[in-house]
Amino acid sequence: MRIECSARGRAITIAERRPPWNPDFGSEWSEVKVAQLRYAEGRAAWSLYCSDSNGRWWEYDELGPTKEVGPLLKEIDADPTGIFWG
Repeated sequence: MRIECSARGRAITIAERRPPWNPDFGSEWSEVKVAQLRYAEGRAAWSLYCSDSNGRWWEYDELGPTKEVGPLLKEIDADPTGIFWG
């Protein structure tokens, strides 16, 4: 398993990637988007988002915007609600 991130505009998406587990299903790695960090320039703050089962992003309401990404990354890692890692 690998944890990867990608940046687009003012958003950083964190994803979990796993190698193929059965060659009969192809050689592509699977990907699950775990969280997204978004930067609001006007507030100069980062916000944390979680994904629903339809792939839509929703603001994570357990932790408000912060000036630093550290607290948001700690929240993803701790996952007190089970929304990021299940």
